[in-house]
Amino acid sequence: MTYKKPTVASVHYDTFCKSMPDLTGKTFVVTGTTSGTGRVAARTLAHSGGRVIMLNRASERSARVQQEMDGAFADGRVTTIECDLQRFSSVREASKALHEVCAEDGIYALINNAGIMAMADEATEDGFDTQMQTNHLSHFLLSREVYGLLQRGAERHGESRIVNHSSMARHGVRRLEAKYLEANGGDLGGNGASMMFGGARWTRYSQTKLANAAFTAALHHRLRAVDSNVKALVAHPGWANTELQVTTNKEEGMASWTSIMARFVSQSEEDGTLGILSAAVLPDAKCGEFYGPGMGMMASKGEAKAYTMEKKYDNADVRDLLWDKSCAAIGVDFEI
Repeated sequence: MTYKKPTVASVHYDTFCKSMPDLTGKTFVVTGTTSGTGRVAARTLAHSGGRVIMLNRASERSARVQQEMDGAFADGRVTTIECDLQRFSSVREASKALHEVCAEDGIYALINNAGIMAMADEATEDGFDTQMQTNHLSHFLLSREVYGLLQRGAERHGESRIVNHSSMARHGVRRLEAKYLEANGGDLGGNGASMMFGGARWTRYSQTKLANAAFTAALHHRLRAVDSNVKALVAHPGWANTELQVTTNKEEGMASWTSIMARFVSQSEEDGTLGILSAAVLPDAKCGEFYGPGMGMMASKGEAKAYTMEKKYDNADVRDLLWDKSCAAIGVDFEI
């Protein structure tokens, strides 16, 4: 038996799209757009007039989604820059390319969307857990490398935004632990796949999603300390019914029977995208806000709303741990 993605109707997406502001003249950079929330976000932003730059690893899926965007937007407002989040060198090359194509107008919103879930206990070429590097560390590096472009975007538009993508899984661990942010890939607990009983695959995933939220909290405090017009926001998609579960199941990280549960507790990928879209475009979105269909472990579906970040990660100890370990991982300070 394999995971069969159920059909789940969108409830809130169309209403949200009708209220979206005109995004003409604004540039959005989105990671991980070959499927799921990233693809929906890219398409939705472009439909509202935004210029969208998709960052994806070179693949048939990346080429296919670019062809899809070319067909929908003949003016070329959606383009692709190659970026493999499991290689810091690739992130740096992608950042250089962004500096070339965004030199004049800067970036209005960087949407750090891409993520993998419950993967095997393996290391990247840089030595870090594949999940932590993909989901957080490379986004930390990317945010650092294009921060100047975000400042330029803020000068042009009065503000700009960094939007991180967390998950309900941030509740799956008690606290952020340093070892998951260090070069310990392949030596972080093995391949236990139990979602209910703390399988190591899920523990590592939960650490990454907690890191996404802690990164936002740390950014928020640093940005406010210097009265920056760059905003840091975070969102979660609930249980968005995307290809993420299908891929995780193929990699033996998720049981096939969970597709039955998904029929009742998941929401469409369009509705699951409303958190990051709200954080990226709503005029009244504030630095430090958390958008999603609720904040508890069972907040799997519903209208995306703004919430206050949680003390679990929005405290000085966790913010400093996240920042110090992330800077050490990428080998350079991230100065705000």
